[in-house]
Amino acid sequence: MTDILIVGAGPAGLTAAIYARRAEKSVMIVEKANFGGQMTFSPKIENYPGFTTVSGAALADSMVEQALAQGASLELEEVTRILPRGDHFTVETDCGTHEAKAVILATGAAHRTLGLPGEEELVGAGVSYCAVCDGAFFKGQRVALVGGGNSALQEAILLADLCEKVTIVQNLEFLTGEKKLADIVASLPNVEILLGRVVTGLLGEGSLSAVEITETATGKKETLAVDGLFVAIGLKPENQAFADVAALDEAGYISSDERCLTSTPGLFTAGDCRTKAVRQISTAIADGASAALAASRYIDSL
Repeated sequence: MTDILIVGAGPAGLTAAIYARRAEKSVMIVEKANFGGQMTFSPKIENYPGFTTVSGAALADSMVEQALAQGASLELEEVTRILPRGDHFTVETDCGTHEAKAVILATGAAHRTLGLPGEEELVGAGVSYCAVCDGAFFKGQRVALVGGGNSALQEAILLADLCEKVTIVQNLEFLTGEKKLADIVASLPNVEILLGRVVTGLLGEGSLSAVEITETATGKKETLAVDGLFVAIGLKPENQAFADVAALDEAGYISSDERCLTSTPGLFTAGDCRTKAVRQISTAIADGASAALAASRYIDSL
């Protein structure tokens, strides 16, 4: 029986583990993909206190190392179901089951896709959702990037250092990222910005060779020959597996306030997976601390 089982090893989950261990609770973190969460895909973070600049991967490594040093355990498994058992929970995974007195859902969010025919088949064959992971495969080649927010602009800067040409496709008539980032991107000689356009088709047999682009105002279509397409249009929560124990809002986020409570006693939530106004590493960390302290108080009251 573990005191606190944490689902997700992003900044919220790792912070929760650190705080829970300092409260002398036994802690197990269960993560289905990569320890560190989405921040591991950020090549440069400049708004995290204490660092002028730091890579997401380096920051994640430090958090994982600290959680382990505090005595938390890490398991690479996917949680498929959570069953309340009165004074504890049974947590089912693709590898078995675990028992815990309290559970913290810190599942984060996943990359949004374009939802186009053939997109899934072309992942790894020209379509990517992470420039940090796959950018090097397109060195000296021509790529397109969909999106205009901070993450998209950061990826464009990274790709511009690697690729012959980067074409940004943004559905709005302006970039939505920070002005500083937008100005940097606009100054890069090998970056082209296409506003008011969307990618409506993926072309290629076995691997991507071109994308179809449509002007939102006129419906005019054009074909852009590219070797790769990077999609950076935001994230979506993956909470459906927990809908029977944690109330979700209309967008699929876990309904919760700053206390990080869910609709089930003993079940807490933290980070990007919950309803909140701002989703940043710093706010995820704040959630992790709040959820861990709330979970510890809950256990002490049993």
